[in-house]
Amino acid sequence: MNDGEVKRLGLRSKLLDNAFFRIGHTTALAIGDAVRFIARVIRGIRPTAHRAGRALVGENARRVSVFALISALVGTISLPAYAFSPEILKAAEVTQDVVVTSDTALAVDHSTFHATSLAQIRRNAENQVIYPEYHGPSAADYLKNPPYPDFSLDKVFEVSKKYIGVPYRFGGASPAGFDCSGLVQFVYAQFGVNLPHSASGQAAMGRPIRLADARPGDLVIMAGHDGIYAGNGRILDAPAAGGYVSIRKIWTSNFYIVRIGIK
Repeated sequence: MNDGEVKRLGLRSKLLDNAFFRIGHTTALAIGDAVRFIARVIRGIRPTAHRAGRALVGENARRVSVFALISALVGTISLPAYAFSPEILKAAEVTQDVVVTSDTALAVDHSTFHATSLAQIRRNAENQVIYPEYHGPSAADYLKNPPYPDFSLDKVFEVSKKYIGVPYRFGGASPAGFDCSGLVQFVYAQFGVNLPHSASGQAAMGRPIRLADARPGDLVIMAGHDGIYAGNGRILDAPAAGGYVSIRKIWTSNFYIVRIGIK
């Protein structure tokens, strides 16, 4: 036995005194036994596998396995102590036991938030719309000199369709922007019919009729809204902020029809 082998044996003896090394060494020996068994099984099939098995169970391979296992064990044991601290676990359990009831007083800082009013929502929607320019006659001008003095429901509907695509504008009563009653007022003014700028006021000016008798050009009246009947259960109206004059299906059963201008 040469000096190098004696030194290696001495180093091995010192390492075996370490508990972690003994555990890793034992595990490595078990792995070596398993590899040797596999090598014996495949020895008759592939000689190269036999040589690979012998290499795996060699002294160098076993040494590498031992140090790898020791590193893993040391890393596990050296996890931060607070990860297993009973005080931390107890605090977490206490936090999870908190129960909030309807009687629990909660401190809320109202200065950090605010509600958006309906008027602001309307303004925000209208700010996204590009309104067309209009410098023509107003409803009042048309009443003085109506371009269609001979009233006709069919003609009312035809004139109203000219304004499809005009954007909704709260309080608007011209092709620069209509609200619901502003559209009705502007169209009927061209036939010499003077209507107030109000859905309820326009409803009061007319005569309720059955839906079966309704014709395009009549008025569709709802709570706080109106428009011009377009036939087949549809309405031509200026819908709401951000919308445009259009023809659409009547979306509710809570409406009635009013006829203005003819018996």
